[in-house]
Amino acid sequence: MQEREFRLLFTGQLISLLGDAFTSIALAFAVLSIGNATDLGIVFAAKSVPLVTFLLVGGVFADRLPRRAVMLFVDVVRMGTQGGTAALVLTHSAHVWELAALQAVAGTATAFFNPASTGLTPLTVSEERLQQANALRGISMSSAGLVGLTAGGAVVALAGSGWALAVDAASYAASAWFLAQLRLPAHIALEPQSFLADLLEGWREFVARTWVWLIVAAAAVGNMFTSIFAVLGAVVAKEDLGGALAWTVILAGLSLGQLAGGFVSLRVHVRRPLWFGSALTAFLAVPTGLLALRAPAVVIALGALLAGMGNMVFNSLWETALQRHVAPAALSRVSAYDWFGSLAFQPLGLAIAGPCAVAFGTGRTLWFAAAGSLVVAAILVATPSVRALEA
Repeated sequence: MQEREFRLLFTGQLISLLGDAFTSIALAFAVLSIGNATDLGIVFAAKSVPLVTFLLVGGVFADRLPRRAVMLFVDVVRMGTQGGTAALVLTHSAHVWELAALQAVAGTATAFFNPASTGLTPLTVSEERLQQANALRGISMSSAGLVGLTAGGAVVALAGSGWALAVDAASYAASAWFLAQLRLPAHIALEPQSFLADLLEGWREFVARTWVWLIVAAAAVGNMFTSIFAVLGAVVAKEDLGGALAWTVILAGLSLGQLAGGFVSLRVHVRRPLWFGSALTAFLAVPTGLLALRAPAVVIALGALLAGMGNMVFNSLWETALQRHVAPAALSRVSAYDWFGSLAFQPLGLAIAGPCAVAFGTGRTLWFAAAGSLVVAAILVATPSVRALEA
């Protein structure tokens, strides 16, 4: 935080993440107020599908163009989409297809933001502080989630989903302002070549390291199972656990665990970082299994705390490994392949959660997702290339 550029980046992203935490509750209950679990999955998938589809395009642009400019433009677009969603909800004129369309635009914009963000962080901090910078970014996600979920849940309960969505729109404006204040090294232009050549060059960097593509493939499957938890968790909370407050408590537990994981990541030094982080991802199965048991919201929140902690430690170690082992000129493209692969099956999980719950029962669907998360973690821990990568 002593380094000015990282401090500005951190502050802007923290504000934006606070707004996003409002939306995680507000959007779910806005959709459920006019539709059902399948409609909720459709809206979530409408954001995820274009996010996955355009990630590779976003990675090329983030390596070709100044990354700050890309992120600024995206923040302005997302300010508009969330503002439009808030207006529809506040005027009680929202339809599911309208909310889905706006979230599709937001997802497309985020496909350009995420690779640029991964590539921008090393430009704002000295190399020896890179893991700490990634850990602080993780802490900002969890602390913003914890505070934002608490405040967002209160706003949704007292004032309605529309006002919570309006807060998210304002947070993107604040993020854009902080990005505009950054003073960064001059952007180094890549050699002119075709878009396809850029993609292929990034692909070669991506597959050159076995541990990179293997972890991304595992994350693709694992995120499908966590998507099922995201959809059915809100449904179970509404039907059996008391509504928005119960779901807020569960998500707050997840954020608190992420906060703890971020502080662990600030200091953790292990010889085999990715093996250590992969083992911790087994905790992702815990809250899903507890939800299947219809455990009290507080108990599920404790399981979510473990899941959040393990996942945050893994993410900090993973991002640091990428930033240290991949050439800076190709980092955003490799990051795009990472995001693309990791999220590839997320829309599928969102789309099938409701229909599977209807066909097989909510409990069985959640047990399947919990078991799948354990299998993914076990495969990573048993893989030689993951074990072999040393700090």
